[in-house]
Amino acid sequence: MLTRSWKHSGLYDKINPFNNLSIDVMSKVQPTTFAATSNLSASIPDTQGRNIVLYFYPKDATSGCTLEGQDFRDNHQAFIDANTVIYGVSKDDMASHEKFKANQSFPFELIADEDGTLCEAFGVWQLKSRNGEEKMGIVRSTFIINPNGDILKSWDKVAVGGHVDEVLEAVQAL
Repeated sequence: MLTRSWKHSGLYDKINPFNNLSIDVMSKVQPTTFAATSNLSASIPDTQGRNIVLYFYPKDATSGCTLEGQDFRDNHQAFIDANTVIYGVSKDDMASHEKFKANQSFPFELIADEDGTLCEAFGVWQLKSRNGEEKMGIVRSTFIINPNGDILKSWDKVAVGGHVDEVLEAVQAL
C-alpha cells in the first residue's frame, strides 16, 4: 500500500529515522481500497481528486477518541471546502464503527482495520506504555495525503486539544 524500502516490501519509499512513525513525509501511497462505514469503500489515494486526512485513533467510544472525532465532525464542512475528505481508522470492527459513527453523527467514514494492514503500513501500531504496563496499540496519528498519493504531512502522538485546527490549517494552505 505504501512504497517502502525496508522490512515489508511494497509499503514505503523512505523511512525517517528521526520520527517515531515508520513513514516519512512524501512517501507514496500505492492505490488501495478499504471497506468503510455506510457500506462504502475508501480509496487511498482518493479517486475523486481530493486530499485525504487519514486519522488513526486507539478505540471507538473512548473519551479522547470521541473528542477527536467530534472536532473533525464540527469542522467537516471546512475540510470539504478545502477539497479534503476525512477517514478515521482504528482496529475496531465495522459494527463498532457504525455504532460510534451513528452515536456521534460523524459525517465522514470510518475504516475498520481489524487485521492491522493500515496501522502497520503507516507505522502507528507501536509498543505503548500505560500505567506501567507495556502493550501494542495504535498511536494517535494523522496524515494528509494528496490525490497523487503523496503524504504531505504527518502528526504522531497527537494531543487531541487543538489538533483538528492544526490539520485544517494545513489542508487550507495546500
